[in-house]
Amino acid sequence: MGSMAVLVEDPNDPGTYIIRNTYTEDTPGPGVPGVPGSNPNGEERPTKLIWGADGERLYETGIDRGVLYPNGMAGVAWNGLLSVSESPSGGEAKPYYIDGFKYANSSSPEEFNASIEAYTYPDEFALCDGTDTMANGLFITQQRRKSFGLSYRTRIGNDISGIDHGYKLHIIYNAQANPTSKDYKSMGDSTEASTFSWDISTRPMKFQDASFGTRYGAHLILDSTVVYPWAMQAVENVLYGTDDIDPSLPSPQALLDLFVDNALLQITDNGDGTWTAVGPDEAITMLNPDTFQINWPSAVLIDNNTYTISSL
Repeated sequence: MGSMAVLVEDPNDPGTYIIRNTYTEDTPGPGVPGVPGSNPNGEERPTKLIWGADGERLYETGIDRGVLYPNGMAGVAWNGLLSVSESPSGGEAKPYYIDGFKYANSSSPEEFNASIEAYTYPDEFALCDGTDTMANGLFITQQRRKSFGLSYRTRIGNDISGIDHGYKLHIIYNAQANPTSKDYKSMGDSTEASTFSWDISTRPMKFQDASFGTRYGAHLILDSTVVYPWAMQAVENVLYGTDDIDPSLPSPQALLDLFVDNALLQITDNGDGTWTAVGPDEAITMLNPDTFQINWPSAVLIDNNTYTISSL
């Protein structure tokens, strides 16, 4: 929410600081209790379900920007990537019974598996497919397969913007290619490009951070319609590289750090009667040397003139 505010010390709790806004009594800010269609975070809240509203007819399509990350190597563009078919296994309901009645119904652990189809693949994928180089131009198959990471995009469309509405950025960790068949056919009157395919399995990684808790998984999805644009750009700079940085697959901690550094507002009590707010320019704007504006979900309205603010 956007609000003009000044910093004041809480008279009832010295050393604690609150944000006091500049709304007048007859101009309540967003999210004021009693104002229809608002909540404490200042967001519009619908009061009745609506089906098929403009801009909400969403769909997903396509795949692009495939990048291969061989273990221990820089990322390389995967040209000719046709599809990634996600096929997780496990996760089935596991019932528990007591005295003949179902007592609980929990899901079993789920594993992320997929299949990749492509017209061609980067040279760096050869080791991931069990092919090693013995001499220049001499290759040997049936070798130990190297693990790899993969990223790709799928497009999000709607009834207004089409496929330019947004995209989902997929990141796969600890993938292992399984042997599959390759078909080579005699050429006829017309030429048809052969395709390659691989089944892949994964091993979960541990994602742990005080801001997010602990999770295990091998497949991450970043939704550009939800992720803050500057955070998405920071992640893509690592995945795709820049003029100064080689493309790479960030470690789980490095990826979470990118979100903490680029997507979160951090409030720090310096212990000397001052505090520091650190966040993207979109979150904190200095209007003049003594007045600033904070636009962030963790700025919570207490009354028409007072806010509290915390890290988020």
